[in-house]
Amino acid sequence: MARSWGLSVAIVTLYLLFSNRPVETATDFDPYKILGMTKSASQAEIKRVYKQLAKEWHPDKNKNPEAEDMFIKITKSYEILSNEEKRANYDRYGQTDENQAYGQPQQGYRHFHDGFYFDESFFHFPFNNKGSRDAADSKYMLHYNQYINDVVPDSFRRPYLIKITSDWCFSCIHIEPVWKDTVQELEALGVGIGVVDVGYERRLANHLGAHRTPSILGLINGKVTFFHYAVVREHLRQFVEDLLPQRLVEKVTDRNDLEFLNSWHEQNKPHVLLFDQVPTVPLLFKLTAFAYKDYLQFGYVDQGLSETANLLRQFNINTYAPTMLVFKENTDKPADIIQAKGMKKQIIDEFVSNNKFLLVPRLVNQKLFDELCPVKQFHRRRKYCVLLITGEEESFTAGNKAFLSLASSNTKEVLRFAYVYHRQQQPLCDILLKNRDSTPPQVVILERRNTAGKVLYKPVTGGWNGSEEDKHRLLEELERLQKDPSILNYDAMLPELNNEFASMFLIQWMYTAYDYLSQIGDDLLHNNWREMMPLLSLIFSALFILFGTVVIQAFSDSSEEKQSKPKPKDEMKTENGSPSTANTSSRPPKKNFVEVTELTDITYTSNLVKLRPGHINVVLVLTDASKNVLLSKFAKEVYSFTGSLTLHFSFLNVDKHSEWMDALMEFAPDALKMDGDEDDANHKIDYTGYVLALNGHKKYLCLFKPVYTGEDLESKSSEEEGASGGRSRSGSREEQQHPRKTVPRSRSTSTLQIHHKLDRLGLWMERLMEGTLPRHYIPAWPGLEKITANK
Repeated sequence: MARSWGLSVAIVTLYLLFSNRPVETATDFDPYKILGMTKSASQAEIKRVYKQLAKEWHPDKNKNPEAEDMFIKITKSYEILSNEEKRANYDRYGQTDENQAYGQPQQGYRHFHDGFYFDESFFHFPFNNKGSRDAADSKYMLHYNQYINDVVPDSFRRPYLIKITSDWCFSCIHIEPVWKDTVQELEALGVGIGVVDVGYERRLANHLGAHRTPSILGLINGKVTFFHYAVVREHLRQFVEDLLPQRLVEKVTDRNDLEFLNSWHEQNKPHVLLFDQVPTVPLLFKLTAFAYKDYLQFGYVDQGLSETANLLRQFNINTYAPTMLVFKENTDKPADIIQAKGMKKQIIDEFVSNNKFLLVPRLVNQKLFDELCPVKQFHRRRKYCVLLITGEEESFTAGNKAFLSLASSNTKEVLRFAYVYHRQQQPLCDILLKNRDSTPPQVVILERRNTAGKVLYKPVTGGWNGSEEDKHRLLEELERLQKDPSILNYDAMLPELNNEFASMFLIQWMYTAYDYLSQIGDDLLHNNWREMMPLLSLIFSALFILFGTVVIQAFSDSSEEKQSKPKPKDEMKTENGSPSTANTSSRPPKKNFVEVTELTDITYTSNLVKLRPGHINVVLVLTDASKNVLLSKFAKEVYSFTGSLTLHFSFLNVDKHSEWMDALMEFAPDALKMDGDEDDANHKIDYTGYVLALNGHKKYLCLFKPVYTGEDLESKSSEEEGASGGRSRSGSREEQQHPRKTVPRSRSTSTLQIHHKLDRLGLWMERLMEGTLPRHYIPAWPGLEKITANK
């Protein structure tokens, strides 16, 4: 054995040394080296570097003699590395020739020690023998793009069985015979097969969650499920069968046959019955039911049960071979029948696809409309749709049955009959019956011209009552249509049809949730912790956040209760509108309080000058005499806006900072003139009751001026004053924009008059939140250092 090994090595050495062709080394063209990237580089990094190098070495901008050759190499490198298949091909074999067959090594050589090649046919290692493994698996090899674009969408029509393997995998050798036999059996039944090589498709393997080899997983409806049992043919077959939904095929006996067949009208589907002698539903029939679940309803009759004897006699079923019947509108007689001992998938698919629709189906969604009435492609492939617009009431039943009778006698493939309920598809029906005093039932002949919804159509005059005259009139129109398609003299753009089965979404969601819970239980049962780790992490994170929130809230509530017990005097002052509690408390205010801080030279910078972008400070201007009354009214008016995180509330004592208000109004003279005020220059403005919305970052303000509710409230009774205030609050918004002229008031102004100065503040706040108030921009905020002495 040792001598044989040494002889083989000697032959290889002599061949490399004395062959006429030079020793093969790594090709000089290395796309990674040209782009300056590593093999782990992402597509985003490769694209970014390519743009930089292409701009740098473009021959029009770079006068270097080698610029053109370098630009070609850069472009060629990007073409290889930006394509997943070409990149994987280069990583495997160092191959850059696009004409070389994908997946085939050049002249049978493989890399060895990064510098030499050897022909692996010298060494027949069973675990890395490409000749034996790829012959069976090469046609099932999956790539990432192929999986995303083809396999996942196709998994909604059939399940997939996928094997995860790799080179140098000893365990993969043991399952090869079982895998080969299982693939041969299941592929003939319609199961999709896939193979993923971890060495070359690491991205796809990570996407599937496969972290060890060998692994077998199933894919259905875009959902991945791992196989956890011993790799035996029966186990794999049962695994595929368990992937299918549990409610695909209904068991039918003499007790429920009428209920099953008569549900065609509600479900708008033909019904298929399979008669066979085996007690369980054949896997082939389940796979067929899954593929055509959107078109037909499937049932299974076990011929060996005594409860099915009446069905066998009624339809004269031969018990020696499986029989398949399809029922449409007539539940007493099957529309089609097939019987054979060895039913193959091709025969069943052809039989089912020829009976996908009822004779006169109801248009319940856009997908069905597209299939029944396809868009015209060629002149010889025209399809005309004869559409009955009717209703659901019993008064329309006779006309609907007459329409069905006429459609049953149709033998022309270019004609498709369908009906639609006016109430369910009202936008469609209104367009087809526009400019006409027509009410259902009506018959419309139409031809679709493009996928955007354009149709040519012609309503059949006289309506539709199902009489012989109506049938004769419709047949005449159809005969004319065969000879002259131009009789469709109306055109319209149809809207997308409503999905009448959308209300079943909740039921479908419940079924989907049940399937996911079943999968989670299965994964927990088999301790598949690696695949379960993301879900478990999400669950524990949610529980931790929920538990932490409850604990923090509990401690916060207890601390607030302790702090709120003492100082009852402070509580009464807060209820009366005093800001003392709000100013001294650093905790969040309770729900029935508004936190209002005083704008002083200490809080001026933080509350205005350095206010965060997007935040607004709403400032109430008051005096010492009007402080309590105005603060109480201010809190009531702005309370509903305290939920906004961008609003802050403050008050400014004009007795202390009258100079600041004058300076601010000088910076924004339009704020006083906007309402047509023409105050005398010698008259000092009373700012009591003014409200300023100050945006410290953008340096603008919005001004609210007090609105009085009466001319002379002192001379009126309290009842008249209340009525006048009510009229003021119910006034139009135009009055808010143009309030009456501000009248100077002395300090003896009644409490009621001061209280009503903020009557319109709530409406003004709504406009502030809407952003419709006029903004007055100022060059800079005036300083607040000087304090006016109290008078």
